[in-house]
Amino acid sequence: MTKIGKYLKPFIVMIAFCLVFLFFQANSELMLPDYMSKIVDYGIQTGGIEYNMPEVISKQSYEQIKLLLDDVDKNKFERVYEKPDTLPKKYSSLNKEDVLILNKKEDKKIEELNTNVGKCDVILYAINNPRQIEQQQVFKFDEIKNIDTNKLKKGDVASIINMIPKEKTDEIKSKLDSMPESSINQIASEYVKSEYKALGLNLDDIQQGYIFSAGINMLLLALFSAMCAMIVGFLASKVAAGVARDLRKAVFKKVQSFANKEFNKFSLASLITRSTNDITQLQMVIVMALRMLCFAPIMGIGSIVRAYENCRSMSWIMVLSVVILIGIVFVVFSVTMPKFKLVQKLVDKLNLVSRENLTGTMVIRAFGMEEFQEDRFDEVNKNLTKTNLFVNRVMVLMMPLMMLLMNLTSVLIVWVGAKQIDAGLIQVGNMMAFIQYAMHVIMSFLIVSMVFIMIPRASVSARRVSEVLETEVELKDPKQNEEKDFIAEKRGEIEFRNVSFAYPGASEYILHDINFTAKRGETTAIIGSTGSGKSTLIQLVPRLFDVSRGELFINGVDVREVSQEKLRDAIGFVPQKGVLFKGTIRSNLQYGDEEANDEQLRKVLDIACASEFVYSNPLGLDREIASGGTNVSGGQRQRLSIARAIAKKADIYVFDDSFSALDYKTDRLVRKALNEELSDSTIMIVAQRISTIRHADKIIVLDEGKIVGEGTHDELIKTCDVYKEIALSQLSKEEVGM
Repeated sequence: MTKIGKYLKPFIVMIAFCLVFLFFQANSELMLPDYMSKIVDYGIQTGGIEYNMPEVISKQSYEQIKLLLDDVDKNKFERVYEKPDTLPKKYSSLNKEDVLILNKKEDKKIEELNTNVGKCDVILYAINNPRQIEQQQVFKFDEIKNIDTNKLKKGDVASIINMIPKEKTDEIKSKLDSMPESSINQIASEYVKSEYKALGLNLDDIQQGYIFSAGINMLLLALFSAMCAMIVGFLASKVAAGVARDLRKAVFKKVQSFANKEFNKFSLASLITRSTNDITQLQMVIVMALRMLCFAPIMGIGSIVRAYENCRSMSWIMVLSVVILIGIVFVVFSVTMPKFKLVQKLVDKLNLVSRENLTGTMVIRAFGMEEFQEDRFDEVNKNLTKTNLFVNRVMVLMMPLMMLLMNLTSVLIVWVGAKQIDAGLIQVGNMMAFIQYAMHVIMSFLIVSMVFIMIPRASVSARRVSEVLETEVELKDPKQNEEKDFIAEKRGEIEFRNVSFAYPGASEYILHDINFTAKRGETTAIIGSTGSGKSTLIQLVPRLFDVSRGELFINGVDVREVSQEKLRDAIGFVPQKGVLFKGTIRSNLQYGDEEANDEQLRKVLDIACASEFVYSNPLGLDREIASGGTNVSGGQRQRLSIARAIAKKADIYVFDDSFSALDYKTDRLVRKALNEELSDSTIMIVAQRISTIRHADKIIVLDEGKIVGEGTHDELIKTCDVYKEIALSQLSKEEVGM
């Protein structure tokens, strides 16, 4: 996978933005359980009272709380309350001279004071409501019962506080220290409610306002999270599609530079699979990695931290769930990993069999081998299907196991949480939030495991793509500063100097010490028996192979000292098998010259004797050509291939047995037209028929890779037995000229 990493570099900025929005999305989703907990604990249970310090407090109550605080907390307490210049709208009915407002900007001090002020609230509430406190079995105020409160002024709580003995005050504080914070908060909220009620505020409005505010915040967070998710999805898809595009382009460009040696290393079916299926696998993993693999750890770690802060006493449940989850993932990994590595090889094999069946349909039918090929395809297809089914069944089994684990975890949390709620250790909202965080942790691990299950298959695909990209190409262009230019005086000249050639990996040479020169304005023909090396020799000219020994000069320069593009631009090549591309006749002919107009195309069609069948169709040059030219005959395909090469207006034309599908009459007409129209170019022809080459300026006779004859037809009939034997096998003595 790291070898493919460089293709991510152009998208670094997008990836960075993707990670930023993932962070925002994760934090938004992590905040939702907190708001839900607050709605339950504060919005419902405490009537909208979130803090133990009232947002608005009378001066009298303010002084009473200060009496119960130590000096450090008293200083902090004085800083968080201030006299208002104007009252907020919801407190506009109050007299600003009689109240103080909580400064929420001092949020840190408020958090620090909340518990201690809550204890003060409990004591004050106990003084005002001793019976309710006794019913809750918090503590008893026997001393308060002995005080004649009738002698005190109404609401003179300060006097009551001063009348309680110090030992009792210390005992009360000690009792409060041992109480769960949730219990303190609940009783403190009752005191805050009584304070609001005494000020004449509507408690229902306060509760509804709190729930509405928290609900709006949750809705905004959910919308923000959804927006971040959409942006992340868009960026991840764009990055993945861009990487896939660049990889396909790089693979295609690399394959374009392959010689036969590299094609033999990778089968065509495998190259197709690597540039399609394998790159698609990588694209999917990149999307999953950016959208989920980065998101899941943030959610998982964040949920663990928040759950621990929210309810430490139940953290062991989460640890247990994660351990079980890791065990399930490990088992799934061990079972599926070997199968993932096998899948891509089976896809290659399936593509190979499919390609052979499609390209060899006519041969298969001719030999009646349909049933054999069906069985062959069926065997490969069943192996692939069986492997995929096994992997998918294991993956399908994983989801219900995860759901069972999640549900059992929820049940365990509720069971343990209910006992802790009953003991006053946690609140209902804490338990509900803990369930949500636990689900987040499990889902995060599940997502990571799902992505990591895909990674082995993607790593196999990445390795296969890298193999193509890192393959050392046999045919290399010279360095830019070492490249030579063609010699103008030798334009069109082809010279073989002691050329020998052996295919890569072969132990014997196919060609031995080939020496001859083809000059501009001449037609040089090559003939020989089957397997003598004719096509191999002709393919050295456009450098489809490199010579093994010796030198090959084109336009006065060694073909290895000029770029392949420049070399092939000087050559019009017609292969043994005419290949046409899907499109129109015009688009196929313009392979030779992209700017050729209809008049120029008609001229090259006339030379190739193809005008008649092209223009007899109403569509003419716009007639559709199927892939491979399967909707035209072999002879028509050859003539269009010849016309395409002529359109190039090259210095050299190479015809590799390109007249074999033409009848004698058409063959003669095409050669005559070529000699007339291309008289200023060098023409090389490989042929099997004597009639095709007998009028060539020079004929090279090959036998077992060696030149055994060179000259004109008349000269070779007299001096070369091999040529004479070929000629007499095709023509009578009178036709041969004997």
